[in-house]
Amino acid sequence: MPLDDDLATNKGDEGQLPVDVHQTAGDIIIRSFVAGVRPDELSISISRDMVEIEGSRMEREQIPNADYFTRELFWGSFSRTIMLPQEVDVEASSASAKDGLLTIILPKLDKARQTKLRVKAG
Repeated sequence: MPLDDDLATNKGDEGQLPVDVHQTAGDIIIRSFVAGVRPDELSISISRDMVEIEGSRMEREQIPNADYFTRELFWGSFSRTIMLPQEVDVEASSASAKDGLLTIILPKLDKARQTKLRVKAG
């Protein structure tokens, strides 16, 4: 099921970064294929209700356009902003990339959890 345009967008002429966003009981998980992108070419910004993924995929070899029969791969900058359906714990979030698949794990904040405060005298 595609996400609503309000939930996930990309900027201007940058490449489209397709993402899957799903949840478990305690986490929101974002996955995206970033094959050909080194970890130092990725930037991930997380707030309590939004994630922004930016990066670039650069051609390692220059081939003249006239030598191509088919050219479908995207090279260049890309970004994606994902509005989260629930607030997450920014400090406990993590990201990893393996075999070209980026996985971002965002622990959900438990709004139902209550903390009792003691009133100190003084």
